[in-house]
Amino acid sequence: MKMSEKNKHLMKVAYTGLMAALCYVGYAIFPALNASGTKIHIGNAFVVLGALLLGGTYGGLAGAIGLSLADILGGFAMSAPRTFICKLVIGLVVGLVAHKIANISHNHPKAYITKWAAISAISGLAVNCVLEPAIKYLWFTLLTPNAEKAASAINAFVAITTYATLINAVTNSIIGVVAYLALRPVLFKTGLLSEIGSASFPKKEAAV
Repeated sequence: MKMSEKNKHLMKVAYTGLMAALCYVGYAIFPALNASGTKIHIGNAFVVLGALLLGGTYGGLAGAIGLSLADILGGFAMSAPRTFICKLVIGLVVGLVAHKIANISHNHPKAYITKWAAISAISGLAVNCVLEPAIKYLWFTLLTPNAEKAASAINAFVAITTYATLINAVTNSIIGVVAYLALRPVLFKTGLLSEIGSASFPKKEAAV
């Protein structure tokens, strides 16, 4: 039975809550800080996964809510606003590339889906590598001046990113894409992907 628009929206909201919880759990697995203050975790993988499954807005909100909450509960409440912005942008960029440019919620060969899922994840997390230190620099320069933290942020910005951020980006891209490729056929067969994704599928998905 085809869902009404209201029920589709409610299902997306429910899945957004689930993805937010997974983002929090992904953060809690590796709640570590490196010397530059970059958090090492796999929460971003679930931001990517949420954006691939639900679209950029819902996926981004899931990451923004889940990882901002993780900051607050983990003792980093001051960084929660910056986290909210960065994770929302990750989701929006992943969703833009995956669903607006590549239309991966439509029927496509598996190779096409794999390629564009990877490109989408890399795009979102690459933007984050630049956006995170840039926002941190502006934050500690304009909003809550702190010369030492601003200097640390600009050093990371000039160097593109810290090693920890690069490791985060690569690891989270791989995990997010692998999870999506594993879940996509299952959700499609059960009829859920056509409801929570951004487009309907034909009855049989291309195999290659």
